[in-house]
Amino acid sequence: MQTLPFLIDNTWTTGSGQPFASINPADGSVLATVAGASAADVDAAVAAARQAFAAPAWRDLKPHERASLLYRMSDLMTQQQEALAVLQMQDNGKTLSECRAQVASAASTFRYYAAACETFESPVTPSRGAYWTVTLYEPIGVVAAITPWNSPVTLEAQKLAPILAAGNTVVLKPSDVTPMMGLAYARLALEAGFPPGVVNVITGGAETGRQLIEHPGIAMVSFTGGTATGRLIAKTCGAALKPVALELGGKSPNIVFADADLKKAIAGTAEGIFSGAGQSCIAGSRIFVQQAIYDRFLEGLRQYAEGYRMGAPDQADTRMGPLASFKHRDHVHRYVEVGRSEGAQVLTGGFIPTDPALSQGAYYPATILAGVSNASRVCQEEIFGPVAVVLPFADESDLIAQANDSDFGLASGIWTSDFSRAWRVARALETGTVWINTYKQLSITTPFGGVKDSGIGAEKGLQGMRVYMHSKGLYWGLS
Repeated sequence: MQTLPFLIDNTWTTGSGQPFASINPADGSVLATVAGASAADVDAAVAAARQAFAAPAWRDLKPHERASLLYRMSDLMTQQQEALAVLQMQDNGKTLSECRAQVASAASTFRYYAAACETFESPVTPSRGAYWTVTLYEPIGVVAAITPWNSPVTLEAQKLAPILAAGNTVVLKPSDVTPMMGLAYARLALEAGFPPGVVNVITGGAETGRQLIEHPGIAMVSFTGGTATGRLIAKTCGAALKPVALELGGKSPNIVFADADLKKAIAGTAEGIFSGAGQSCIAGSRIFVQQAIYDRFLEGLRQYAEGYRMGAPDQADTRMGPLASFKHRDHVHRYVEVGRSEGAQVLTGGFIPTDPALSQGAYYPATILAGVSNASRVCQEEIFGPVAVVLPFADESDLIAQANDSDFGLASGIWTSDFSRAWRVARALETGTVWINTYKQLSITTPFGGVKDSGIGAEKGLQGMRVYMHSKGLYWGLS
């Protein structure tokens, strides 16, 4: 099988590192052999990005000129939507329908930041002296963008588009579990006409990522992934006084009050944890239900979960494809066994399928655990799979205490017909995003980030572009 190259300075190369396999999690077949970047390749990618940043060909382009390339990326993704959706499906295991929606979302991300680039303004700030002041926003330099395997097409767009719109150059390293979309972005950047060295994509494992993060030529690191890795990156960047943006883990509470529309709440909480096979940092994995409706809700959620048909991700009636890798499938199952050891009742799911139609893939069913406290490991640690833990609560104060009793603070949901209660609870929850009578609705225009162990900084919106810029105050004497 031919080894797929990566992109440095608009040139495809197989580098000098160790190749690795990209595995289709639906059937265990080898999708592609991918070149691995060596330390020398990392050096070359960073050098190309630094040269492109220093040259007037990129950072000094007029905003509308940079924007035109971002618009071109969006147009190319729209034109190639089906091929890109199939590629992510094969590499990641998401259903084809979800992949199509994610490609459309990623195309919209490039379009949004193209418009932001064209219309971005610097404020003139008032003064009382014989001078006037203006705040300038300057690009930082070469940004290392390191992305995870759960939703590569959208998460890579959410880094590439604002980094480039801000006038930076980039070295992207996708996950070695799902490298194919990163390589697709490299091809799209070439087709769009980005100058050499502006967009570089290197592939490899954790060692490649470490070399990139520690490289003295990198001006900033943007990382999405697990909290443990994020801490190591923050430590490295802190020692070098290098800015860092971290979008990390979550253990999000999804809260159902007794006055909620029960049918909508059941459907919304189920989608919040089981869609995408639960492989989402914002998954509503801790479901808190008021005691008065706890039993009814639990039975309704069980029935809903058992309607999630597992199957090949390209089949129209499949609601849940495989997890992204066999290693991760086994990780999720180990957590279910931890739950059992803690006394959890497994109401549905909780097994590795033996059905011949599924046994060759990394499948895992929608799973519901009950009967444990919020202090249990399955409530405190991120499982990152289709595993919901349902917990009762007595009243509002009890709920807030339990929901905030977590190291994470990424997202949360509230289901209630009481407007005042929704407002009070939303303000009291220690999370970066709160959904009310809905869940997992996202907009590229709205900043997204977490508190506590869920990260530093924000993506999306104008704030998600400013994070890749530094401010410069300019004072102009008038005397």
